[in-house]
Amino acid sequence: MATWPPPEPGDIVWCRFPQRPRDKPGPKPRPALVLTVIQREDGHEVVVAYGTSQGLSHLVAGQFAIRKQDSAAAYAQAGLSYDTKFDLGQVVAAPWDDAFFAIPAVPMHGATPKLGSLHPVLVKAAQAAYRAAKPALR
Repeated sequence: MATWPPPEPGDIVWCRFPQRPRDKPGPKPRPALVLTVIQREDGHEVVVAYGTSQGLSHLVAGQFAIRKQDSAAAYAQAGLSYDTKFDLGQVVAAPWDDAFFAIPAVPMHGATPKLGSLHPVLVKAAQAAYRAAKPALR
């Protein structure tokens, strides 16, 4: 169980995004966009979308990118080290704990996995990606 406060939807967190099987943390932390936070009896569960700095030149339906060249303010608020795309077609629910989430090497928000948050100028892009990916989320 994490000792950190739970994130909020729109936060960008440092996550060991699960691969296969989905109930095991991935091998390395990466950015993930928080979509939903669910209160459980034993803590919080966080629904996150996959983030990667790879393949930014090719976005498909369900994806959007945060690039420094597009909006320096949005990039800074996200707390990212590299231009990053988020894939809302790759979404998992993970317990809010230190097995799935990690404190970044340079914690900008204290001892918490939070990197930053989604800037208001990116909300429409994130919503469009969510709508495009929604059939895959069902």
